[in-house]
Amino acid sequence: MSAVEGKPAPVLSPGPPPQRPRYLRMILLAMFAQYTIVSIVVGLSVAGTLRFFVTPQIVAKFEALNEALKH
Repeated sequence: MSAVEGKPAPVLSPGPPPQRPRYLRMILLAMFAQYTIVSIVVGLSVAGTLRFFVTPQIVAKFEALNEALKH
């Protein structure tokens, strides 16, 4: 029996990795937030335009068609 066999082997484990700032994640999160806000604003603008300008024209066409078919 040798002297090495009697000693427990040292456990070689790396320490925790150093924490570094996650710039890419922050940049992607900011871009996603901006995209979401712009999408909501554009969607609401389109919905408002359709509601106040296009829908009355379509309703007026159907009412005129209805009146024309009654006579």
